[in-house]
Amino acid sequence: MRVLGIETSCDETAVALVETNPWSTDILAQVVSSQIELHRPYGGVVPEMATREHLRNLPLLVPQVLKDINLSLDAIDAVAATEGPGLASSLLIGHSYARALAVALSKPMVGVNHLEGHLYSPFFASRRAVEFPFVGLIASGGHTLLVHALGWDRYIKLGSTVDDA
Repeated sequence: MRVLGIETSCDETAVALVETNPWSTDILAQVVSSQIELHRPYGGVVPEMATREHLRNLPLLVPQVLKDINLSLDAIDAVAATEGPGLASSLLIGHSYARALAVALSKPMVGVNHLEGHLYSPFFASRRAVEFPFVGLIASGGHTLLVHALGWDRYIKLGSTVDDA
């Protein structure tokens, strides 16, 4: 199954194409558009500016990730997008784009929890199957958590910091 993933939870616009089957998950292509320089003069992320950049970037990045591996939209089996947590306006752009794309392609659309994405990303990077239980550290913007993962969607928060995103 090939899934086109869209991430717009804060100020980076990211698109990836992932192929998964019962034995493995592979990242076929990925592209990230950074907004660091855009927000630097303000000392932090300006939500309205981030939203406008997502609107500008998504129509460019989706075709780019497909071109990188010479695939068409018809080769996608599903579309996924970050649902939260994150900046509401940024999430709305990615989620709306993903939903519209899924409807246009008559494909399913799946919402993804941003923090769970961070929790499971090391397994993608190492190409290892997820083995429960494990302890994971999530450090992302305004979310810093130490989590004991007992199973899919079964977590115990061991600790966190008081973040000021």
